[in-house]
Amino acid sequence: MALRGITVVELAGLAPVPFCGMVLADFGAKVVRVDRPGARSGPSRLARGKRSLVVDLKQPRGAAVLRRLCARADVMLEPFRPGVMEKLQLGPEILQKENPRLIYARLSGFGQSGRFSKVAGHDINYLALSGVLSRIGRSGENPYAPLNLLADFGGGGLMCTMGIIMALFERTRSGKGQVIDASMVEGTAYLSSFMWKTQETGLWEQPRGQNILDGGAPFYTTYRTADGGFMAVGAIEPQFYELLIKGLGLKSDELPNQISMKDWPEMKKKFADIFAKKTKAEWCQIFDGTDACVTPVLTFEEVTHHGHNKDRGSFITDTEQRVSPRPAPLLSNTPALPSIKRDPFVGEHTEEILKEFGFSQKEINQLKLDNIIEIHKLRVNL
Repeated sequence: MALRGITVVELAGLAPVPFCGMVLADFGAKVVRVDRPGARSGPSRLARGKRSLVVDLKQPRGAAVLRRLCARADVMLEPFRPGVMEKLQLGPEILQKENPRLIYARLSGFGQSGRFSKVAGHDINYLALSGVLSRIGRSGENPYAPLNLLADFGGGGLMCTMGIIMALFERTRSGKGQVIDASMVEGTAYLSSFMWKTQETGLWEQPRGQNILDGGAPFYTTYRTADGGFMAVGAIEPQFYELLIKGLGLKSDELPNQISMKDWPEMKKKFADIFAKKTKAEWCQIFDGTDACVTPVLTFEEVTHHGHNKDRGSFITDTEQRVSPRPAPLLSNTPALPSIKRDPFVGEHTEEILKEFGFSQKEINQLKLDNIIEIHKLRVNL
């Protein structure tokens, strides 16, 4: 796989960092998750392909264990607010002095500097501060956050992954690691570059929810079907819009101009009335295979059974029969081969990992005796 031979030390945290670590593991990196004492499971369930050890970093000898791990690692991935790692004597200055090739990735909500850097926040807060939240929502209603996908996983986890990959590539030339300051606010803002670059084109000149791409247009929104399902319509270009009109059983010469914004509310009502007369399956029969840009809104239960997704094998099933998306994108020569094993138990691999990093059995026994580490091996009842 593309990241074969890369070792990542991931400090356990909430959603964005575990996702970043999982992507790296999916594409071949050996990811060691460092869990906290007393934890029962990974907080975000994004542990595919990882191994777990438990170390008490608040104790100096526990911090020393992590330093030994990082001395041999390629990437350190940490999820804390600025200053936490420095208090533990685990900041990048110390770790990179011992291992100049180490890439130290810091993923936080507000970044490593600035007046908000040390305050708490969640996806909705980062989305709000990025400016993006102000553009999401229906006309006349409050802005709303689309789950916690944009800031946590798009602007956060995925942007941090990209930073790590770029730093690994740069290291092939310089031989040196570097510090990555991944801010979820800035990552989300960067995702919205298209919105910034198109402000003068008229795409966003109307209030929230009344523009072409935010639900205002009758040809770019969703409609309820007779059986309570939904269809997604994205017929922006004239030739696609004409196919939409044809599929709905209408005639374009009897309708207002497609881009006549004053007629959009009336057209949305007309389209809604028509979509409500047939089931989702019936609309799929009409629009599947056409360029009308009309597709069913699939539920999680439906998405794995859809023909296109089955054709591509877009979802995988693990040994516990749990379904999840296959890693993307597809690489022709070094594709991801995600693990289908169950997620690791917290501390399941503590002893195994420490031995790999040069700890003797005597050292491991003493660390366990002194409650610096925890070992939780799987017990099999016969």
